[in-house]
Amino acid sequence: MGLEVGGILGLIWLFIVIWAIIRTAQSPAGPVVKALWIVILLLLPVIGLIAWLLLGPK
Repeated sequence: MGLEVGGILGLIWLFIVIWAIIRTAQSPAGPVVKALWIVILLLLPVIGLIAWLLLGPK
């Protein structure tokens, strides 16, 4: 049961991070800022997503 719940939560987390990357790519921010946010989201998914929600391109 633990593996199934963890797998579902991991999949949900993956979709949230992918959504954040897509939103960042579509934002009007400059290309360097977009690239930096995408790298942060890929390398530090938990901290990066929290930072993106608080400070990311609107």
